[in-house]
Amino acid sequence: MAILLVVMLTFLIGISEGQLRIGFYAETCPDAESIVRAVVEDAILSDANIAAVLLRLHFHDCFVEGCDGSILIENGANAERHAFGHQGVGGFEVIGKAKAELEVVCGGVVSCADIVALAGRDAIALANGPAFQVPTGRRDGRVSNISLAVDMPDVSDTIQQLKAKFLQKGLTEKDLVLLTGAHTVGSTACFFMTKRLYNFFPGGGSDPAINPALLPELQARCPEGGDVNVRLATDRGSEQTFDDHILQNIREGFAVLESDARLNDDETTKSILDSYFDFLDPLFGPSFEADFVDSFLKMGQIGVKTAFQGEIRRACAAFN
Repeated sequence: MAILLVVMLTFLIGISEGQLRIGFYAETCPDAESIVRAVVEDAILSDANIAAVLLRLHFHDCFVEGCDGSILIENGANAERHAFGHQGVGGFEVIGKAKAELEVVCGGVVSCADIVALAGRDAIALANGPAFQVPTGRRDGRVSNISLAVDMPDVSDTIQQLKAKFLQKGLTEKDLVLLTGAHTVGSTACFFMTKRLYNFFPGGGSDPAINPALLPELQARCPEGGDVNVRLATDRGSEQTFDDHILQNIREGFAVLESDARLNDDETTKSILDSYFDFLDPLFGPSFEADFVDSFLKMGQIGVKTAFQGEIRRACAAFN
């Protein structure tokens, strides 16, 4: 059944991918991508953490109802964006600003779903990561409900749960490792660390996977009963640069997030991590940046609406 599900998802993704294309707006809104990039660049100049925020926004959008901008809708308490699994997700104002500027230049042309994908792409490049093109042509979904986000990957998931959730979206174990690598930039809140530091299952106490050199540092930043809103870098030592340092941290027990550390719990995901640090073949081995781009683009094809599916919203936070 699992194999059949993957085949069906891959088939559907393939159909959607064929309808997306590089330069989709070349004739209808030729300045679309440059407008989005300028807005993203301004936002990152004001707050470097916005790069990670926009990356996370794209991920969370694609994992619920596909990459269709459903997370952007604000239609009351039952809106998808209010789901427990979307806690801490932001960047809505950046997407809204880009949409507003695009509506002035070419109204009713560029979808909010595409703006999210382009903003994620630009965030990577502006964090000193690779520059690349993304296919566009997505349309905005007409559904946004909190109940649809119940199966989002969670920081407390086991490696088996993480692998299963990615598999359901047509993503492989390698995609899981690489997309986890997006934590190379940004920060998290102590709110997401409490269980790992003080009430880890089984047995209580702290997660034994935490390197002993890291544990007191994390506990000092996030003391038991302290302010859960204090933030700490997800890639200790390289939080503002897009690089493979996060993978090295995970391998050595310096992962900050519990879900990142779980990549060491599985033979397959651990071997994928190790493949990026083969000292015998540093020049001809796999490239984290190139492979990340492949996984990012693959994620961006999940459940997309094209052609007569969906709509082009006039404002990203509301259905037409």
